[in-house]
Amino acid sequence: MDQLSQCQGFQWDKGNSEKNWITHKVSRGEAEQVFFNRPLVVREGEKRSEQAPRYYALGQTDAGRRLFIVFTIRDHLVRVISARDMSRRERRVYEHAKGEATETNSEV
Repeated sequence: MDQLSQCQGFQWDKGNSEKNWITHKVSRGEAEQVFFNRPLVVREGEKRSEQAPRYYALGQTDAGRRLFIVFTIRDHLVRVISARDMSRRERRVYEHAKGEATETNSEV
């Protein structure tokens, strides 16, 4: 995703950050790590009228925790909306992408 490669950092909404910790025990640091580790699977989410496009990412932390992240991009900053552990189905998609990235030695 070209837009993501142009991002210069992260912007955190206090409410979303606290919600992710309280509900899913995902810290800001863990969510940020996902964007620097490979493979990183990014897809555009459903269109929302008049709002910035939302994306979702499947990736892993430095410790290997696999996370599903919903985010948007504003002013060249990644704004994490939600972060949680991947579901079983999401893990399968991620593992498939991981295999493809290994075979081609590239990002997904």
